[in-house]
Amino acid sequence: MKVTSIVGLASDHAGYPLKQFVKKYLDERGISYQDYGTDSESSCDYSDFGHALAKAIEKGEVYPGIAVCGSGEGISMTLNKHQSIRAGLVWRPEIAHLIRQHNDANVIVFPGRFIDETTAAACLDEFFKTEFEGGRHQARIDKIPVK
Repeated sequence: MKVTSIVGLASDHAGYPLKQFVKKYLDERGISYQDYGTDSESSCDYSDFGHALAKAIEKGEVYPGIAVCGSGEGISMTLNKHQSIRAGLVWRPEIAHLIRQHNDANVIVFPGRFIDETTAAACLDEFFKTEFEGGRHQARIDKIPVK
C-alpha cells in the first residue's frame, strides 16, 4: 500500500501512549496524519474516536487508519460496524501482512496494553509495504458488507 493520503489516527485513553509513539513513527517517515482523538490518558470511550476515524475514511479524508485501545477489541468492533471499514487487530508483523494481503484492511488496530513500540513499528512497516493480493480474496471481501 502506498500512503498517498493523510493517515487517520484514533485511540482511547489506554491506547493514547502507543498512539503518541505512532505519531513519532509517522513524523520520522514524513507521513502526514490527522488525529481524531483522544488527546490524553483521561478516561474516555473508544467508540467516540473509532466512529470519527471510520467516518473520515468513508468520506475519503484519510487513508488508511491506525487505531489503538487497551485490548484493541473495542475500537475494532466500533470501526467494523461501518460497512466500508475493514479493521484488523494486529500484534505481530505476520498478521499485519495478512490483513493487507488477504483482507485489504484499511485500518490497523493495536492492543495498546499488550504490544511494545518495537513490535508496533515492525507491524506498521509490514502494513504499509504490503499490497492487497486481490483475486479470490476480493470475492470474499465483497461478501462482508451486510446488504
